[in-house]
Amino acid sequence: MKALITGASRGIGRACAEAFSAAGYQVSGLYLSSGEAAENLADGTGCRVIRADVADAEAIRSLPGDVLDTDVLLCCAGVSLSGLVTDLTDGEIRRLFDVNFFGTLHCIRAVVPHMVRRKSGVILTVSSMWGQVGASCESVYSASKAAVIGLTKSLAKELGPSGIRVCCIAPGVIDTDMNASLSAEELEALRLDTPLERIGTPEDIAETALFLASDRARFITGQVIGVSGGFVI
Repeated sequence: MKALITGASRGIGRACAEAFSAAGYQVSGLYLSSGEAAENLADGTGCRVIRADVADAEAIRSLPGDVLDTDVLLCCAGVSLSGLVTDLTDGEIRRLFDVNFFGTLHCIRAVVPHMVRRKSGVILTVSSMWGQVGASCESVYSASKAAVIGLTKSLAKELGPSGIRVCCIAPGVIDTDMNASLSAEELEALRLDTPLERIGTPEDIAETALFLASDRARFITGQVIGVSGGFVI
C-alpha cells in the first residue's frame, strides 16, 4: 500500500508520515521549506521526500507517476494567519487559499485519475474545527478550511461510484508550530475550554487518519471527523 502525504516534514503531516510508515505503507512525503526536517524524516522512516509547493498546480501534476498512483492521499499541508479581515493584505488572503484550499484541490486532481482507473482509493483532507464553526480574527483561515469541508463532501458523492472514499479530519487545538505563537496563558485557556482538558497532539490526528484509511472504515465517506477533545460538539 502506498500513501502520499503533503506537509510531511513537520507537525501533523510528519506524525502521519511516521505512523503510516510504521503501519507498513510506502510513504511519499511532500514538503516545501523544511528541508532538514524532511531529510531527517527520510532517514528515520525510509519515507521518500519530495520538495513541492502544493499551491503550484503544475508542480503537483509533474510529480512522478509512481507517486501520484497512490492508494491513500492525505492532505496535511496548511498555513494559518490571524488578524482582522480588514488588515490582511490581498497577498496574504490569496496565500491562505492557495495552500489550504487550492493546494488540497491540486493534489486531489492529480491522484484521482489513478484511483478511478483502479476503482479504489482513499482521500483524506485536513480542515480545522474553525472550518466548522468559524473563528474571530481568523475569518479567512476559517473560510479556507470551510472550503475544504465542502470539497470533501461533494467529492465523496462524485467519487463514491468509483470506489473512492473521501473524508475530512477537523483538528482542534494541536501542539504544532502553527500554534507556537500562542502564549502560555492563551494555551491554558484553550486547554480549559476543551472538555478533555488537554491540548491535542499530532499523533492524535495520525491515529485517526490511519483508521480512516483502513478497511475498518470501509463504509465511511463524506464525513468530517472532529479530533478536538470535544471543543466543537
